Amino acid sequence: MEQTEARPRGTRLPRVARRNQLLGAAREVFVAQGYHAAAMDDIADRAGVSKPVLYQHFPGKLELYLALLDQHCEALLQAVRRALASTTENKQRVAATMDAYFDYVEQEGGAFRLVFESDLTNEPAVRERVERVSMDCAELVSAVIAEDTDLPEEQSKLLAVSLCGMAQVTARHWVASGRRVPRDVAKGLTASLAWRGIAGFPMQPQS
Repeated sequence: MEQTEARPRGTRLPRVARRNQLLGAAREVFVAQGYHAAAMDDIADRAGVSKPVLYQHFPGKLELYLALLDQHCEALLQAVRRALASTTENKQRVAATMDAYFDYVEQEGGAFRLVFESDLTNEPAVRERVERVSMDCAELVSAVIAEDTDLPEEQSKLLAVSLCGMAQVTARHWVASGRRVPRDVAKGLTASLAWRGIAGFPMQPQS
C-alpha cells in the first residue's frame, strides 16, 4: 500500500495542503483498520500532527470519513466519464470503461475498499454516497446506450447498471485473488464479455 509520508510535528502547511495530507493519512488508516477500529489518534500520528490540528480540519471521525469517501467517489465518477469521452467507437468505449474500474481498484491505494467494501454502510450518509456513485456511473453509461440504441430509458439504465456492476465486481475479484491473471488479459476478457452482450442491441439509425 502506498504510504503517506508523515511530517515532523509542528511543520506548517497551507490549509489545503494540510487537508490533503490528513486525508491521505486517514485513507491509509481506514483502509488498513476499517472505520470502527480506526482512531483519530492513529490518523493524527500517521499524519505527524497533534489531534487538535486534525480536529481543526474535521470535527469528528465520521466527517473525516465522509470527506475521504467523497474524494474517492468523485475519482471513480471522473474516471468513468473520461473513459466514455475517450472515443466515439463503442467497442473501445466498453474496453475503456472496464479499464477505468480495473485502474481504480489497482491505483487508489486500497481506497476502493472505502467505496465498495465499507464497514459503515449502516450509516445513512455513507450508504447514500456509495449508492449514489454507483448510480451516477451507471447514468453516464446509460446515456450512451440510450443515445446509440432504440432502447427506452429504463432499459438502457438497467443495462448500464449491469455493465458497471460487472466491471467493479470483476475488478475487485481480480485484486482479491492476487492478480493471478495479468491485468491486460483480465480487462480484455471482461471487456470482451461486456461487448458481446451490449453489441447485440440494435443501433439507432443515424440521421
